[in-house]
Amino acid sequence: MADVLILGGTGWLGRHIAAQSLADGDDVTCLARGTSGAVPHGARLVRADRRDPDAYDPVRRPWDRVVEVASDPGLVAGALDALADHAGHWTLVSTVSVSADDDRPGADESAPLVEPTDLSQYADAKVAAERATAERLGDRLLIARPGLIVGPGDPSDRFGYWPARLSQPGPVLIPTPTDRFVQTVDVRDLAAWIARTDATGPVNVVGDAVPMDAFFREAVAVAGFAGELLPLEDEALLEHDVRYWAGPRSLPLWLPRSASGFARRSNSAFRQSGGTTRPLRTTLRDVLTDEQARGVTRPRRSGLTLAEEAAVLAAR
Repeated sequence: MADVLILGGTGWLGRHIAAQSLADGDDVTCLARGTSGAVPHGARLVRADRRDPDAYDPVRRPWDRVVEVASDPGLVAGALDALADHAGHWTLVSTVSVSADDDRPGADESAPLVEPTDLSQYADAKVAAERATAERLGDRLLIARPGLIVGPGDPSDRFGYWPARLSQPGPVLIPTPTDRFVQTVDVRDLAAWIARTDATGPVNVVGDAVPMDAFFREAVAVAGFAGELLPLEDEALLEHDVRYWAGPRSLPLWLPRSASGFARRSNSAFRQSGGTTRPLRTTLRDVLTDEQARGVTRPRRSGLTLAEEAAVLAAR
């Protein structure tokens, strides 16, 4: 049994890590404001705003594992000052977006990183967090770099857009899938690996790259979609103000072809350190169930509304 401190634990990923650690028999404490939700049953919540100078006083003691999910350099630095000397193994959850090389398929952890010149940018902040944490912890540090995290409860609404949309009548607008890939990691697989691994150093935590047309075949089968998929080329989508990847008016998972390496990272280090991933179809099924429970036509953070999609299709 390990004594685990999660800096967070009430948000989506942090809560999954806490739940998995509890299931493995660990003693789990979560340090968080508690505004994102509740900790899993059995975990201890220490309520604190990490910007307060005394925030870490209740947890300033030895820990077998510490898990940091923040990207804010100030929060990361404060935790290191308070806890670096008390931790056996430290996991910093970073992102594959720290890589400056999005155009080379198969890039691994040795790929050059972006220079952190603007810490308001997510990737820059994560690079700064990686460097500061590595400087303090050395070989006690795991830098987990997930790709697109998916699964039930995803607050970004990206991956879930597709099974939700395909559970409704067509036709359905899609990006032209030729020479495109989808690479994800289920939040439950990511959490299980973080909760259990003793790996150190940077690790790309991603599943296998799946051709986008194969992804759509799986999503169609899971959703029972019997309509027509209508692909549109990038130039036409952009002309109609359809946006890449995420956010309002987007086609989620669609990226410029110049970023062809983003969804084709090497996951060799993850596999070699014991990382496993469930089948894509299983994740799609679970996400569809979750989408149906939350309402497939609810307002979303990512994707096209039915009216927006219809307008693009009518004007193509």
